[in-house]
Amino acid sequence: MAARYEILSLAGEDLSGKSSKELSELYNELLNDGMHGLCFSPYEEGQAPGDQLSVEQIKRRIEIIKPHTQWVRSFSCTEGNEMIPKIAKENGLKTLVGAWLGTDDEINQKEIEGVIEVAKAGHADIVAVGNEVLYRKDLTEDELLAFIYQVKDAIPDIPVGYVDAYYEFGFKPRITEACDVILANCYPYWEGCALEYSLLYMKDMFRRAMMAADGKRVIITETGWPDQGQVFHGAVPSHENAMKYFINTQLWSKQEDIEIFYFSSFDESWKTGDEGDVGAYWGIWDKDEKSKF
Repeated sequence: MAARYEILSLAGEDLSGKSSKELSELYNELLNDGMHGLCFSPYEEGQAPGDQLSVEQIKRRIEIIKPHTQWVRSFSCTEGNEMIPKIAKENGLKTLVGAWLGTDDEINQKEIEGVIEVAKAGHADIVAVGNEVLYRKDLTEDELLAFIYQVKDAIPDIPVGYVDAYYEFGFKPRITEACDVILANCYPYWEGCALEYSLLYMKDMFRRAMMAADGKRVIITETGWPDQGQVFHGAVPSHENAMKYFINTQLWSKQEDIEIFYFSSFDESWKTGDEGDVGAYWGIWDKDEKSKF
């Protein structure tokens, strides 16, 4: 299998001549061979952030994804999300555990307390303090730094970072300095890049994060491609494009030992509120937990 991957890579991952059946076969070989990391989608149809998650639904979804990934990324430590790392650990997976920060100080405090508690319980291999809060302008740089240092002081033996778009780390050197690890989101789709150039584009995103990191470990914490929804400039969602993007991403991850958390595990309909119709179609499995490809 490794030799087949190498041949495809040397050919420039040119998948344009492959049929849907051939793409599906290669996609599933890579999926079954396993990936570095996967972003965990806990919400069932009809649920959204704010709803309480059950142990049962987390366990069921962890069971589905665990043969296909080494790491799981969670995004919050409240409303049942704090159970995800424990259940992942019980299933032999490593964990990147996030505290979701926003504009509500009371919720932020609960998230920080929750992520510290999860880490002290031994359920976090890496901690992410916030996700794109600077991009959304939910917090100031000083407010975010205070949270990062609060968590670092509480769990000095666990790597702590912050997740944002890859370019933010070059613009915010104090944030980059505070992080033990740089956690970069890289989405060629959301920058309107055509599928044909998306891998080269992502490699450049990663290079820019590496330059800002100045020797620190860099992890791609989100990347993916939707299989349905609106065209975004040159980026076209489709079944085949989603498979091609996954294949290219996983080949690059394996061949160059790039740590990547793929987005996402399951389709979640609630995301259409922020992203439009495309938001519901980023999963490897659909909203009913069936494999899409």
